[in-house]
Amino acid sequence: MSETTRSDIDRRRTIARHGSMKSPSAWGSIVRFVSIGLATLLVAGAGVAAFIATDLTASFSADAVDIGGEAPPDIAAYDGPVQILVAGTDVCEPEYADLFGERCSDGEDGARSDVLMLLNISAPPRKVTVISFPRDLMVPIPECTDANGNSTWAQSKEQINSAFNTGGLACTVATVRELTGQPIQFAASINWGGVIQMTDAIGGVDVCIGSDMYDRHTGIDWKAGPRTISGYEALQFLRTRHGVGNGSDLGRISNQQQYMSNLVKKLMSEQVLSNPGTLLRLAKVAVEAIDPSTSMADPYTLMQIALAVKDVPFEDFVFVQYPVQTDPDNENRVVPIYDDADALWAAIASGQTLTVTGGTGGSLTEAEVAAQQAENMYDGDGDGLDDATGQPMPTEIVEETPPPVDPGTEVPGALPESITGTNAAQNTCSDGTISNE
Repeated sequence: MSETTRSDIDRRRTIARHGSMKSPSAWGSIVRFVSIGLATLLVAGAGVAAFIATDLTASFSADAVDIGGEAPPDIAAYDGPVQILVAGTDVCEPEYADLFGERCSDGEDGARSDVLMLLNISAPPRKVTVISFPRDLMVPIPECTDANGNSTWAQSKEQINSAFNTGGLACTVATVRELTGQPIQFAASINWGGVIQMTDAIGGVDVCIGSDMYDRHTGIDWKAGPRTISGYEALQFLRTRHGVGNGSDLGRISNQQQYMSNLVKKLMSEQVLSNPGTLLRLAKVAVEAIDPSTSMADPYTLMQIALAVKDVPFEDFVFVQYPVQTDPDNENRVVPIYDDADALWAAIASGQTLTVTGGTGGSLTEAEVAAQQAENMYDGDGDGLDDATGQPMPTEIVEETPPPVDPGTEVPGALPESITGTNAAQNTCSDGTISNE
């Protein structure tokens, strides 16, 4: 489908009318917004600060980036979706450079978007979908203006993560707008140092390692089991590629989705909700670490975004990977599956609860982890305990399988099988890989 056609479709799409919203408590609405996950954490931390410490927002808006497009109206005036693009960049900050290994020791300059996510808040009743774009996705990059005001050449096919190095956040937004046909009213970028500080501010995030994980590039050497990550470990978990799934960039996305899902649960727990000191630390770190677009640098706008998602249930916080297939020109790169992407945008626009049919990507379900653990147990003396660990042998592994669907039956909100993901109500574990690459 041509870009012109995509734009025409976007303009013609019928949007449901906006419903009224209840007035929430101050803390509850802001923290609900924070709990969308890493993507919304970038926005939400600033939302907290805007409400309780206006002096912090001055520094937040000082470096705001103009991403072009029409100025967004008051959030309450939106009948349709609200979209926020979030870029996690790999810039070599001096205080964290030693944590990046080869990235910061091989003399490379500039910064790329190591993580790129589009947060879509649907028309009422609100649902939240976070779409992750693989860094190895090959796409056209339009003509941009760099930080020095110079125009850059348009490129017909280049890695999507290079758009940030070409023209910063504005160029990244322009690239994703051209790829998706979505308007994207807001955007923000954050360096990896900011992710470390944010994770520390809330006391770490609980993750599950389904099988042993080793990656010499990020320094991971972790045994299977539950793990609370903070500081450097948060960076390792989010950046590892060789240590998860099939060792590709797509496997790394599943780690990022698990992190965001568990971040939702942590932020909505009493540990955070009932601790003003934790919320203040989170707000301060977020404001100092984030570079927003000019469209979202206003505290009032951030408050309104918070109100828009305050009542979204966990099962409607869905994290998916943009549909891709292997690039026929380079087996180490991927290209879009445009038809499946169109189905994704249509499903989001329908307002239905999304159903992921393509699995969890590089993650394992709880049943799959239990099955792996059972295979590794050995009860040689017949006492019902694993001889190696002394733990009780499982009596039965119950697979979590959905009920069969009759052929030809249409599942509301079902996504194409090329789209993997999860939601915040599900529990997944990383499919660890022992990699020496």
